[in-house]
Amino acid sequence: MKKKNKNKLSFKFKPFSKKQRKVLNWWTENSPVKDADGIIADGAIRSGKTVSMSLSFIMWSMENFDGQNFGMCGKTVGSFRRNVWFWLKIMLISRGYKYKDHKTDNYIEITRNGKTNYFYIFGGKDEGSNDLIQGITLAGIFFDEVALMPESFANQGTGRCSVEGSKFWFNCNPDGPIHWFYTNWILKAKEKNLLYLHFTMDDNLSLTEKIKNRYRSMYVGVFFKRYIQGLWAMAEGAIYDMWDSIKNEILEEDLPSGLQQIARRYIAIDYGTTNATVFLDIYDDGTDIWVTREYYYDSKEKMAQKTDKQYGDDLEEFIKEGPSPVAIILDPSAASFKAEMRNRGYRIKAADNEVLDGIRMTATLIQQGRIKVVKKKCKRSLGDILSYVWDEKACQRGEEKPVKENDHGADALRYFVKTIIKPRRLAR
Repeated sequence: MKKKNKNKLSFKFKPFSKKQRKVLNWWTENSPVKDADGIIADGAIRSGKTVSMSLSFIMWSMENFDGQNFGMCGKTVGSFRRNVWFWLKIMLISRGYKYKDHKTDNYIEITRNGKTNYFYIFGGKDEGSNDLIQGITLAGIFFDEVALMPESFANQGTGRCSVEGSKFWFNCNPDGPIHWFYTNWILKAKEKNLLYLHFTMDDNLSLTEKIKNRYRSMYVGVFFKRYIQGLWAMAEGAIYDMWDSIKNEILEEDLPSGLQQIARRYIAIDYGTTNATVFLDIYDDGTDIWVTREYYYDSKEKMAQKTDKQYGDDLEEFIKEGPSPVAIILDPSAASFKAEMRNRGYRIKAADNEVLDGIRMTATLIQQGRIKVVKKKCKRSLGDILSYVWDEKACQRGEEKPVKENDHGADALRYFVKTIIKPRRLAR
């Protein structure tokens, strides 16, 4: 007799909302839109798009085909398995489906009612990813978070669907209004014979009002418009327009007593040779982030460049004014300076330079008043933060990034936040 596995988790899913039921049923025999060639679901985060769409995709596949290949795509194979397959397999088992996961070859064999189909998992993280999907013949393809993928990958995937009756399935959170998926697919949904559905958090019945309010507090500015309101909004103007001199700027005497003993110290660095080099002295007490001092050397202003050794000497002097830092967070492109400091025995942590996520997280902490800068000790970096703006010309090309001018203090702060702060800390 087998012992019951006490560690086995059981999940209870909430009923599907009206919008989710549309996703589940649009392809069925009695649906007025069953002849559509595919479906697009976009909108707010945590709105139930992925759960309903992934289940519907498998149900449609198993109802209409036998012995066929299908594609299931995420930004990476790992993210797809974590964000989609983990929950999908639980729902499939509860509905009588059986599966074999061939992890080595990245495909899943699914069986029900005597039919078996094969679902290949692909990652679409960059332009080279379309090579992975080339050559296979598919009866349908599902893209989870398609706005994070290059257009070439989506085109290659849809181009592989040559089996009669094949359909396309897309979901995503919004990006900018000139993003390729918005302009070439959403705005042309009718032309391409695609069903388009827009989701909000109210379309996910598993979210309580408390949880929805938590998510609303985690985003500000353009990210609130996209992830909470579900809008394809343009990034423009000042990046940190939520900066409040009362909440975010302090005098040195306002620092908590004993901060050096109760908080973890980090040095965040934006390194430049022809551009400025910035060190920020940062203390993290687990709630607030205190930026207490800066080192700011602009070689253009001084009309003299410094060597790695000279910057290393300056950094050692900078570090002396306080306890040993937990880590020195360094611009990942500064390979020679990294080697210089490691040779001196310092722990160097390469900064996470995912720009948009770093900006989003920093903006949230600024809005919440949890980033506090000693204004008289960080004048140049404070100026960089206040003048940090979106590159309008780049945004018009569909590339969202800050203007690369007077951005060094803002970049150093972003490096710290994205590298050290866990996303769960953004929720109040």
